[in-house]
Amino acid sequence: MPRFAANLTMMFTEHPFLDRFGLAAQAGFEAVEFLFPYAFEASEIARRLDDHGLTLVLHNLPAGDWDAGERGIACHPDRVGEFRAGVDRAIGYAQALGVTRLNCLAGKAPAGVADEVLRRTFVDNLRHAAGALRAAGLTLLIEPINTFDIPCFYLHRTAQAAGILAEVGADNALIQYDLYHAQRMEGELAATVQRYLPLIGHIQLADNPGRHEPGTGEINYPFLFDHLDRIGYRGWIGCEYKPATTTAAGLGWLRTMATAPNAA
Repeated sequence: MPRFAANLTMMFTEHPFLDRFGLAAQAGFEAVEFLFPYAFEASEIARRLDDHGLTLVLHNLPAGDWDAGERGIACHPDRVGEFRAGVDRAIGYAQALGVTRLNCLAGKAPAGVADEVLRRTFVDNLRHAAGALRAAGLTLLIEPINTFDIPCFYLHRTAQAAGILAEVGADNALIQYDLYHAQRMEGELAATVQRYLPLIGHIQLADNPGRHEPGTGEINYPFLFDHLDRIGYRGWIGCEYKPATTTAAGLGWLRTMATAPNAA
């Protein structure tokens, strides 16, 4: 059965970040994920995880100046040193927090840079990151993101991600498959996730349009949850959606669409 992790960057946002761990546990979640831990001491986050019996399943590598609109720097040829320093920082947090998967955001393609330069930079950075993560016993993820929400995002299709991973050639580098982003860019969710299942290391969800909770849009989530069980996906599913009202009010889908042991 599906196992769901609360995304604390998107859920319970009416509360301070460190308070969201307890709220996720109260709602019935056994695991959480979020974008970045770096605004806090690792010990502060670890204490919340321990206090509430939660597993942290994912966070991202540093991704540039998020508040200024940057969405990753892994494809930026002029920021390789910054990217690689960020890999080391992320590994330190991962080891302190017990997380085994780190997601790398490719970033927006810089204007005026040839595609072959972007790809070479991204591939080289991923090889470096995968090697560093392997030495620490960690898995690297890359995430295709739709270009409607983030124009010019470099990595935006599943096949593109699979091709890049083939070039990287690291067995600990996989795809983070976000059902919302994939629906916006290419559809064919059931067939695509089945085709690329050996390369998928993590799944996230949100409905479309609006990026709200399952049941608010066009995606047939009851079918997809059953499909993921049938094809053998056994990983976590991160709930990276914006609640249509409050997080608590929108958690009914866990009872009506899924029967995971940790569902609210």
